[in-house]
Amino acid sequence: MTYVVDTSVIIERAVSKLVKEGKVKGKIFLPKAVMAELENQANTGREIGMIGLEEIQELQKYAKKGVIEIQLIGERPNFYQMTNAKQGGEIDSYIRDLAYNESAILITADRVQAESAKALNVEVLFLAKQMQEKIALETFFDETTMSVHLKEDSYPVAKKGKPGEWKLTKLSENIFKQIEIEKIAKEIIEKSRIDPKAFIEISRTSTTIVQYHEYRIVIVKPPVSDGWEITAVRPIVKLDLSAYNIPEKIKERLGEKSSGVIIAGEVGSGKSTFAQALAEDYAASGRITKTIESPRDLILSPSITQYSKNFGTSEEIHDILFLSRPDNVIFDEMRDNPDFKLYTDIRLGGSSVIGVLHAATPIDAVQRFISRMDVGIIPSVLDTIIFISKGKLAQVMTLKMSVKVPSGMTEADLARPVIEVRDLESSKLMFEIYSYGEETVVIPIQKENEAPPAFKLAEKQIERAMRKYLDKFEVEMIGTHKVKVYVPQRDRARIIGAKGENINKIEKELGINIDIVPLEETTREEKTRLGYHVTERGNSILLRIDTPNRMVDVFIEEDFLFTSTSSKKGEIKINKKSELGRRLTEALDTGRKVYIKG
Repeated sequence: MTYVVDTSVIIERAVSKLVKEGKVKGKIFLPKAVMAELENQANTGREIGMIGLEEIQELQKYAKKGVIEIQLIGERPNFYQMTNAKQGGEIDSYIRDLAYNESAILITADRVQAESAKALNVEVLFLAKQMQEKIALETFFDETTMSVHLKEDSYPVAKKGKPGEWKLTKLSENIFKQIEIEKIAKEIIEKSRIDPKAFIEISRTSTTIVQYHEYRIVIVKPPVSDGWEITAVRPIVKLDLSAYNIPEKIKERLGEKSSGVIIAGEVGSGKSTFAQALAEDYAASGRITKTIESPRDLILSPSITQYSKNFGTSEEIHDILFLSRPDNVIFDEMRDNPDFKLYTDIRLGGSSVIGVLHAATPIDAVQRFISRMDVGIIPSVLDTIIFISKGKLAQVMTLKMSVKVPSGMTEADLARPVIEVRDLESSKLMFEIYSYGEETVVIPIQKENEAPPAFKLAEKQIERAMRKYLDKFEVEMIGTHKVKVYVPQRDRARIIGAKGENINKIEKELGINIDIVPLEETTREEKTRLGYHVTERGNSILLRIDTPNRMVDVFIEEDFLFTSTSSKKGEIKINKKSELGRRLTEALDTGRKVYIKG
């Protein structure tokens, strides 16, 4: 008997098994096109290329024993055939022609290839994909294991517990070598190609991401990493919303037909688990629910369609969702600008969208949107922030636009559009977001006995305006609409201007009353000591404080040394070779106290 093999059976290592079982005997024609494809895959770092080459080496062993005969046939494919191997099926067509011309049996695991060959009256041995036994990686998991981490020249470890309450556990006293990690990685990739419940999401030169049943597996090798490593993550709990003890007010919010929700939290806090429970609840209530994932790792009911961003472009998924018009869309793991754009488009299209993203605090989630869109449109896109911590619903915030005077300001002409961020349960105002000058600011609302946050914002704007005229000055907020600016006596007339022209212009721009006071009226004894750090850079000593552009006095013990203004980075630079530098160096070396007051 004579056979022709294609790439699909070679990379699944199926031919050597047939030979071993005695089901294939005689001559095997190996097309040069198959060798070229495997070499191309191996050269670009894809593991399936190496797996295929190892399978051919295994067949050569049987050939040396006289069990089979192997003969290379055909021509190497040209550039057009290689570049159209997948889309156009050029190489598959070439292999079918070889089988036809040689009157050989075509061995393939590709159903389209098999049916096309039959249409040419070519005899086909089609190897359907078979369910396989457990892979080695699964043996590292038990019912409490959240993730397993394997790295060459390291002990295998696992996170055991539940979101927010886990510990790192050593799985073996033996250090894993590179060859062991490679063996496990190859098995994962091999089984993922023949298991209908597994698929390779991403395959790059040094990175492979696989979704194998409920396991999300990331395989990384040099040069991206410093050694071979495998990280496998598995959800250990599947909860429904009743497990979260959600207050009725929040349930009503989540049940609204059209809303923009963000589920935020730190890594491993249980965000995706909550999103999973929310998706199931929506589906159970009769809503068409779909997910966008990268990779697809949420464990959901068959009624919920899961789309992968790795296999479909943002534009493609955008078109699918707009034409199918689901009631709810779960967008798991939003990362980059295209993700935020897709979220925004779907939300403005009228669908209820629930996005999942990493954030250390609830307000950090809002900050991610501020840099990507006009502030005025944010409440139309995003109206609810759900913050998850340690697997529990920690806080829910709502966003709403209003026109008002920001908290801490009193002048009526300072009214502007303000986004109010409130705690949903208590309705307490937590943050305000609005434009101030050229900036968009997020202001936490003050607690009792604290200076209004707007004071710091106003000080910053005043300092910016004054810097156009002066290098040396100090700002002191007296009230919500009044400030004192201390300037050297010699500069007082210049900042006021002829008939108050300059100061009136600044007051009108900032909407605040400004009193110009000679700097000499503020004594150094009245100033506050500031914390600082000392470093050296080249021929300079750097005194670093927390406040940029601040005028300060430097003392050695009780002796005044000099006055300076910190840079934009909060740095005060002194040349080591100058008289001041020598005195400061000597004081620091001998342990004398150096103070900074401002």
